[in-house]
Amino acid sequence: MQFLKALTEIGGVPGREERVRALIKKEAADLFDEWDTDAMGNLIGVKRAAKRGKKPPRKVMLACHLDEIGFYVKFIDDHGFLRLQNVGGFDTRNLFSRRVIVQGKRDLLGVLNPSGKPIHIASDDEKKKTYDVGEFYVDLFLPKKEVEKLVQIGDPVTLWQETVEIGDVVTGKSMDNRIASWVAINAIRKAGGKSPFDIYYVGAAQEEVGCRGAGVAAFGIDPDDGIAIDTTLACDTPGVSKDLAVSEFGKGVALKIMDGGSISTRELFDEFLKVAQKGKIPHQIEILPRGGTDASSIQRSGRAKRVFTLSVPTRYIHTTTESVHKKDLKAAVDVLAKWLQD
Repeated sequence: MQFLKALTEIGGVPGREERVRALIKKEAADLFDEWDTDAMGNLIGVKRAAKRGKKPPRKVMLACHLDEIGFYVKFIDDHGFLRLQNVGGFDTRNLFSRRVIVQGKRDLLGVLNPSGKPIHIASDDEKKKTYDVGEFYVDLFLPKKEVEKLVQIGDPVTLWQETVEIGDVVTGKSMDNRIASWVAINAIRKAGGKSPFDIYYVGAAQEEVGCRGAGVAAFGIDPDDGIAIDTTLACDTPGVSKDLAVSEFGKGVALKIMDGGSISTRELFDEFLKVAQKGKIPHQIEILPRGGTDASSIQRSGRAKRVFTLSVPTRYIHTTTESVHKKDLKAAVDVLAKWLQD
């Protein structure tokens, strides 16, 4: 779990994924035959097929987006407080009283709060107020002159949270979607160089702002099969009816039928389902009514491609307490490794 801990704690907002790229490339340096980073910021590792015949092997693209929801500094006010532009979707109810890391000339720890009065002096109406992202600010507890020496407009800001294990669960920030690279790298290792495919691992950039990087990578690679690995909602929690839960925590990897961005190629879905059933790998079938994954941009790039999304059920997505079950992680690795071998 040390690799997963490092992956999730590091900062990487859309467009500034360079720290995540460096960590993954270091961890998987021995795993791929070729490495490249394109102008979009996609990290691409190529592992060639175990055997090569007269006919070129199929190309399989594993899309694992690197970015996390976060912010850019857009203004420094007269008191040195930082105002922010969000990159990615936030529920602002989850942003109160958070610690953040500002990636300035050096990493700076600050606190994030909304403008307004504390509860002790707020009116009843003020206590009920909801806040927009633009009303939040970062306090670095430094004079404006010092702030301006260390921070400039456009510096990235990420929420800070330690990743910890609680029994069979791992919880922290950025499980969405650092979990994908963890699954892909472990599955490729488990496949043990026995795959008949040319495997293209793509650490995709800028997914949280419109699935941008994976589409660019897919145009360049032109894969036969595009598999997005991502998190999905596990809303088997109080306040959500069972029909809206999407997936269940600890019940296995989720095999996606559809979401708001793509419908999985049925043939490819059936292949994964057969692998899971034959190997008795815990699995569940997923339909996500809204939201999407990099499968959508792969499906729309160039010629027609088979696409599929492999999902890890995750509680509390887009918060600092995103939580995954180790049983679901193992199932995701097992089913992908077996499919890559077969």
